[in-house]
Amino acid sequence: MKSKNHRELMLAGELYFANDPELLDERARAKRLCQAFNQSDFDSDRAREILGELLPHSDTPTIERPFYCDYGYLIRTGRNFYANHGCTILDGGGVTIGDNVMLAPGVVISGATHPLDETRRLAGWEVAKPVVIGDGVWICAHATITEGVTIGRGAVVAAGAVVVKDVPEFTLVGGVPARVIKSIPGVEAAPH
Repeated sequence: MKSKNHRELMLAGELYFANDPELLDERARAKRLCQAFNQSDFDSDRAREILGELLPHSDTPTIERPFYCDYGYLIRTGRNFYANHGCTILDGGGVTIGDNVMLAPGVVISGATHPLDETRRLAGWEVAKPVVIGDGVWICAHATITEGVTIGRGAVVAAGAVVVKDVPEFTLVGGVPARVIKSIPGVEAAPH
């Protein structure tokens, strides 16, 4: 049986070596594309071309500058996705974002984490887990979404929240770590 390379380990949610040459090359490519996008003219054909190359599995997102990501091709966004200034997405485990999702300024989605063991951490080992954000979610300014989290449809993440566990649909969460504050009324009238 063939052993997995570090990219395959990353995608499987297993411990992988982040400084593997293939992964370094892929992250360098994404950094070059992010830099080119961040320096391109707003709403230009060139900006759309760069974003299409960086995020090939996304449905024409609207992203303000600056924008940063680790790989880009592991991000999938639905229709009508908007990310405000200063968004960072560490997408090693894959990030799936539904339709009609809004990210406020400074949002961080971090699908990658490091081992608690100092020796492994300092040696460059990581783990990446997928992040899933449902349709109609609003993530407010400077919130952080951590690895392996699913945010349910219609949820709102308050400003500055740190989300470390799944968020039920149609709830407002906030705090560090984030907890459910309340249900969001009017769910019956929400579009599907």
